[in-house]
Amino acid sequence: MKAIWNDQVIAESNDTIVVENNHYFPKESVRTDLLKESATHTTCPWKGLASYYSIEAGGQTNKDAAWYYPEPKDAAKQIAGYVAFWKGVKITD
Repeated sequence: MKAIWNDQVIAESNDTIVVENNHYFPKESVRTDLLKESATHTTCPWKGLASYYSIEAGGQTNKDAAWYYPEPKDAAKQIAGYVAFWKGVKITD
């Protein structure tokens, strides 16, 4: 699977985990040089507190377009160390 935005491959892995129709990519498969920490946080009742990254690629910024759970609740522990994408990031195989 690949995560692509602004003609840049942001992440690529054969080991994604699908949760609620979102592909979570292992952190080591993500181009962290294109990610910038965001101050945004949201809470999921069963996954826990999510943190966000903005993607900076090709001279543009996609604010809060990636998220992860630094300390997921037990029900979502399988996505610890994984990153998911939205906001126009194309997920393809």
